[in-house]
Amino acid sequence: MQRLTEAALAAIPGAVQKPRYSRGEVKTGIVHIGPGAFHRAHQAVYIDSLLATDPRWGICGVSLRSPALKEKLGPQDNLYTLAVQDLTSGMRVIGAFTELLVAPADMAAILARMASPETYLISLTVTEKGYCLKDGKLDWQHPDIAADLANISAPVSAIGLLVAALQRRRQAGLENLTVLSCDNLVDNGHKLKGAVLALAGRLDPALGDWIAAKVAFPCAMVDSITPASEADLEATVAQTLGAVDAWPIKREGFSQWVIEDNFSGPKPALDSVGVTFTQDVALYEQAKLRLLNGTHSTLAYLGSLLGLETVLEAISQPVLADFIDALVAKEIVPSLTAPDDMDLAAYAEAILKRYRNPYIRHLLAQIAWDGSQKLPFRLLGTVRDNLKAGHSIDRLCVAVAAWLRFIEAKAQSGDALTDPLAAKLLACQGPDAFLALDEVFGDLGANPAFAAALKAAYQRLDGITLNSVRERLHDLID
Repeated sequence: MQRLTEAALAAIPGAVQKPRYSRGEVKTGIVHIGPGAFHRAHQAVYIDSLLATDPRWGICGVSLRSPALKEKLGPQDNLYTLAVQDLTSGMRVIGAFTELLVAPADMAAILARMASPETYLISLTVTEKGYCLKDGKLDWQHPDIAADLANISAPVSAIGLLVAALQRRRQAGLENLTVLSCDNLVDNGHKLKGAVLALAGRLDPALGDWIAAKVAFPCAMVDSITPASEADLEATVAQTLGAVDAWPIKREGFSQWVIEDNFSGPKPALDSVGVTFTQDVALYEQAKLRLLNGTHSTLAYLGSLLGLETVLEAISQPVLADFIDALVAKEIVPSLTAPDDMDLAAYAEAILKRYRNPYIRHLLAQIAWDGSQKLPFRLLGTVRDNLKAGHSIDRLCVAVAAWLRFIEAKAQSGDALTDPLAAKLLACQGPDAFLALDEVFGDLGANPAFAAALKAAYQRLDGITLNSVRERLHDLID
């Protein structure tokens, strides 16, 4: 069977969507650092749609360490297949990448591309760890940052790479640039800007001042579940396309991208292909954190206590679905201020529909990781707001209590707990011990109303089973 290439596109079945533009006319206007599966399933797909009307925005993908993507997609003319797996499914060949480069081998070409007058946007998906932050600020003790301070001409970190490129752009008199974080990091644009300015300012205060004045760092929110690609996906794609794709990817049907309308220089018309430009990304972030991530964590801990394995299994239990509905309607939605163009009830309904996607196997055990880092944002912020407003917190406390019971079950079984605070958490017995953890609960630990509600919820969950869960939670559902 032939390999997926530009030449092979003509023979691919019409049911598969192909690039609707001449790839030979595409210019490279974007450099993206970290072209992993999420970027290829999310931002690159929006760009692929935009190229049909504006060829200035082709993507140069930059891998900071691994050559795997370049090695697999290079022989395919940088084409790859996106398989959307949902109630309505389909396949699409994405042609948005004009080139793929790998650091450090291609460092000269990478810096040249980032400092090109045709490059107007540098974006990133490097995960939170890639920002080299500690308590929200640049970690000067991080070995990659130390290496960049010693030799910024051969940067190691994503932050160092940005500073080295911006140094070149300043020397060349090129100002029109926007640097866009696409990572799931709250307030990501401001944190990225702070890290870049910190490193640049220490190397050259004048460079830091220039970046602060000339370069935009908008915040953004991204959302779409992108499971790891499996071997059977390659076979399915090959059968459908009649061509072999060495690295196809898959995702759910839902996709959302919200960007702060803060650009320096040309702005891609991404709103024409479904992206939302806004003055306040924080409202969208909060809605996602509380409605999507908050209910995800609730299902993870309650479902795990009941012996369930996946999100689909959990939401397929009528009692859990009813509890999540009540949690959303009575305690989460009342805590939110909706953006002007967002219907919170419809957004919540779409989230619960996503949980029922039979093609996405999302493990509760993975969602349950790092609870001490996640719950302050996903659940405890909602608790605080509801306490201030005089609203109920009983259902939220069931979710938090399920986390406590989940940890205690790990301690009793001897199973590993994936969490930065694992040792402290596993040593806790009972709600009072957990509430004393300031790094998790902060001021809530001493709040008598929260403590009372949490202890009541903790008692509800004592020895809970699938047979008893409706009885235990009925008054919070009906």
